[in-house]
Amino acid sequence: MTMNTHREGNLTKVIESQTSKVPSGVFLTVALTVMAASLTLKCPGRKHKHTSLFVGQWAAPLLIMGLYNKLVKTEGHD
Repeated sequence: MTMNTHREGNLTKVIESQTSKVPSGVFLTVALTVMAASLTLKCPGRKHKHTSLFVGQWAAPLLIMGLYNKLVKTEGHD
């Protein structure tokens, strides 16, 4: 049985080495801040409904980036 070895490209290695320097808590803190900002914009009396939805959609990608960051730190790369 032959094992298929896959190696990451140079750009991926550079990105991983830079993002691994960012503490994982930063992503969580920014995501929670974005959620609070979205809630504030959504409060009654404000006319920023669409802005609130736009800002609120940033939380998921930030949390995914934080998860990726954590995986790179714990599992490493090629």
